[in-house]
Amino acid sequence: MTKNGHSNSAYVGDHPDKLELAEKGQKNKAVVTKDPDYNPYHHRDVEHPTTNSETLFHLLKGSLGTGILAMPNAFRNSGYITGSIGTIVIGFICTFCIHQLVKAQYELCRRKKMPSMNYPMVAETAMGEGPKCFRVFAPYIGTVVNTFLLIYQLGTCCVYVVFVASNIKAIVDAVADTSIDVRLCMIIILLPLILINWVRNLKYLAPFSTLANAITMVSFGIICYYIFREPVTTEGKDAFGKPSNFPLFFGTVLFALEAIGVILPLENEMKTPQKFGGSCGVLNVSMVLIVFLYVGMGLFGYLNYGSAVLGSITLNMPEHEVLSMCVKGMLAFAIYITHGLACYVAIDITWNDYVAKRLGAQRNALFWEYAVRTGLVLITFLLAVAIPNLELFISLFGALCLSALGLAFPALIQICTHWYNTKGFAKVWLVLSNFVLIIVGILGLVIGTYTSLKEIVLTFSE
Repeated sequence: MTKNGHSNSAYVGDHPDKLELAEKGQKNKAVVTKDPDYNPYHHRDVEHPTTNSETLFHLLKGSLGTGILAMPNAFRNSGYITGSIGTIVIGFICTFCIHQLVKAQYELCRRKKMPSMNYPMVAETAMGEGPKCFRVFAPYIGTVVNTFLLIYQLGTCCVYVVFVASNIKAIVDAVADTSIDVRLCMIIILLPLILINWVRNLKYLAPFSTLANAITMVSFGIICYYIFREPVTTEGKDAFGKPSNFPLFFGTVLFALEAIGVILPLENEMKTPQKFGGSCGVLNVSMVLIVFLYVGMGLFGYLNYGSAVLGSITLNMPEHEVLSMCVKGMLAFAIYITHGLACYVAIDITWNDYVAKRLGAQRNALFWEYAVRTGLVLITFLLAVAIPNLELFISLFGALCLSALGLAFPALIQICTHWYNTKGFAKVWLVLSNFVLIIVGILGLVIGTYTSLKEIVLTFSE
């Protein structure tokens, strides 16, 4: 935890290990200094700084969740050639945008003489530093970023509810030799979901999180065994998917790859934050490994199961084999634990940034906090019951939130940050390159969201 007053609110998504990141709620305060060569890295007082390898490990484990299990389905929408190339390209763009955001944070911290900032504050400060026509939006952009983060976290929780219920249903169907409604499984897990989100101190979940991580690693090894125990072939598989399905692929890959919410908290907690960027820095190394794992899971998972691949590859594994049922049960438990961590972030934003401020100091504050916790769980539950379709949920929230958070906002922040200190060709390149990213982000948001909603309507109207 930083002692200098930095607000390090965490947005963990599929990131169960960096528990302390989600518990930081201090207010941002400028550090008074007359140093003209102020270096934010030299003014960070971190209680438990992480090493380069620890940060790399957190980034890798933060990406091994429901997103990677959905990659074979993403390749079904794109085709194995388009999917492989597309995942690499999207991974490159995401990495570039993350670099932009980290560099902008450093520059803005240097100017404002602050040791660090969180994502909403970076956006607000950048807009205030940008063109005059943008400054009017500066007081509101932080709330907009928080809103997208909140929607994304609630969407992630919806994905977790559907994932856990779907895998429990698969186990029950195999054991009882019947077919129960997935919504019944959601009702069964509702009370446990509420109870785990009543845990106010995430440190109590730390042992379970460690166990969940170990279970996840073992489960992925078993999944690879099922993928490769029979020869994979391109026969009957599409090399290039339908263009109309590409937005679904785009949204799924964004949901799987983007960890934009945890980037700044992780970088701010590093012992040597200058090693986070760079050509061989922590970010690039982790993203190369992540993209490699995602392409491998998507490609070989699709080549194995073809057009029959489902929203999570676990649902394609043999129904009646004990090992297969064990994997489904283990991953259901691991993701159940992660629901408490992901929803904690939504609770942190909703309660600390909005509800608690409106209520002020009162004796019933604890009651209302538990009411907010229960209400947010019920929201994710009701959405999951209304749309119990894993792949459409993943695509929808990937396109809706991460197109903005991962692509458009970092590009806009970069333009505003350097608007007045670049000239000539450098300024033209600054505007053009980031304008392209903004357009891609907006198109991904609009087209991806529209396509996902259209598929949801078609699926349930049938």
